[in-house]
Amino acid sequence: MEHYLILMAALPLLISLLYFEKKESIKGLLSVKPVLSSLFVVTAFFQIQGYTIYHSLILTGLILSLIGDICLIFFFHKKVFTAGLGAFLAGHVMYTIAFFRLGELGAISNAVGGFFIIISVVIFMHLKSHLGNMRAPVLAYITIITAMVIGAVSYSNQSAINITARYLVLIGALLFYVSDIFVARHRFVQKEFLNRAIGLPMYYAAQFLFAISTGYV
Repeated sequence: MEHYLILMAALPLLISLLYFEKKESIKGLLSVKPVLSSLFVVTAFFQIQGYTIYHSLILTGLILSLIGDICLIFFFHKKVFTAGLGAFLAGHVMYTIAFFRLGELGAISNAVGGFFIIISVVIFMHLKSHLGNMRAPVLAYITIITAMVIGAVSYSNQSAINITARYLVLIGALLFYVSDIFVARHRFVQKEFLNRAIGLPMYYAAQFLFAISTGYV
């Protein structure tokens, strides 16, 4: 019940966030984004009935994502942006470990994994000429988020896990992957509001889905 109330509170904050993104208001972003991102951490706290390694990993990933969100407000500052990228990278590592620990690899997950590896290589090759000395951090980020998606597929392939949790994690990982494409496009290819209008709702949906999934494991 609590997560429904939190989601209701998150919606107007997301709308406000998009408004401030369009206006490119740093003060507006600072007033809204940390609060909105903290809600997916709060959601996980309410969902978790008893702490396991899985719950701890997901919660840690959410907290690191919160830190990354705050850093990315200062996208114009290279060092802060890189720190945010590092926080998200570490968060994805937490998610990836959590999913693979409970997941089960099989023919389907291997095929899907191969597909996403190809897509990620294509994306990196497209971005390569725009990255400059950010090439190594971005390559590391693409590698780990691809691994996270494969981990989510293996997680969804584990029949011993509650089916709701499996769907929440799989959909969340796919949304996360697509949202990060728009982050990369905004940062390195073409800065425009469309990237934020599409990517941010996907990103927050993914984080809340991960948070809610902890209540079903």
